[in-house]
Amino acid sequence: MIITQIKQRRKELDRDKNVYVPHMVLVDKIIEETPTVRTIHFHFKDPELNKEFTFEAGQFAELSIFGVGEATFCISSSPTRNDHWECGINRVGLVTAALHRLGVGAEIGFRGPYGNHFPLDIMAGKNLVFVGGGIGLAPLRSLIWNVLDNRDKYDKIAIIYGARSPGDLCFKYDLDTWEADQSLNTIITVDKGDAMWKGREGFVSEALRDAAPSSRNAVAVVCGPPVMIRSTFPVLEQLGFMPDQVITTLEKRMKCGIGKCGRCNIGNLYVCRDGPVFSYAQIKGFISDEY
Repeated sequence: MIITQIKQRRKELDRDKNVYVPHMVLVDKIIEETPTVRTIHFHFKDPELNKEFTFEAGQFAELSIFGVGEATFCISSSPTRNDHWECGINRVGLVTAALHRLGVGAEIGFRGPYGNHFPLDIMAGKNLVFVGGGIGLAPLRSLIWNVLDNRDKYDKIAIIYGARSPGDLCFKYDLDTWEADQSLNTIITVDKGDAMWKGREGFVSEALRDAAPSSRNAVAVVCGPPVMIRSTFPVLEQLGFMPDQVITTLEKRMKCGIGKCGRCNIGNLYVCRDGPVFSYAQIKGFISDEY
């Protein structure tokens, strides 16, 4: 009997060490952000994991639907708010479609956190410029709320965010809060408005150029579709930002999450292992060709 219990415990310990074995999480809440994007709130089924789990803004996780597959998603909630965790899901494939079919109470697999994170240490005491597009606001909002929950550590903050249309704007409840905060310079734009839209029209890069944030003692953080990232970097350079003052997070074709499958390489880097957070200085040589 004792030997059987020992063997069983060894199996449990081996399972805990296996990076490919997910932990189970339960879906608490679902927010339909856009016709193709939803945010799921979840917690771990194991009460001890709820107490122990930690992550940093910028890290990602693997979510799995048994019988369908798994995919990588950034953790879009802030480490400063750990009563639950969130991931934004853009419906683009089999796994994301399955995640969109789930309801509250569903049980899914979770592996992580993986990857590096935003360098809060070098951002302290500086002016911060956040530039996001579409679902790219998901990792940015984790960082933004992390910063705002420690507001006294940072100087001026600008948030420039856009989407293709008003219906494609994500996290509208956060946008409303940030626009109402007089300590922030929040600019929201859409490529093309509709009959109800009263705000700004134009690309994110154009809004950034018009806002013209100073590069002095500043760090810019950019996340969005590849075309937005490529168009934003030259504007930041024109504004005087050096490549090591610009940070981005990439999620190109990540699959295994731990640098084994080789699907996410960009140049000599693996997004899941060396990132997903990079400085523009690290990727400038090949981002136009490969991302």
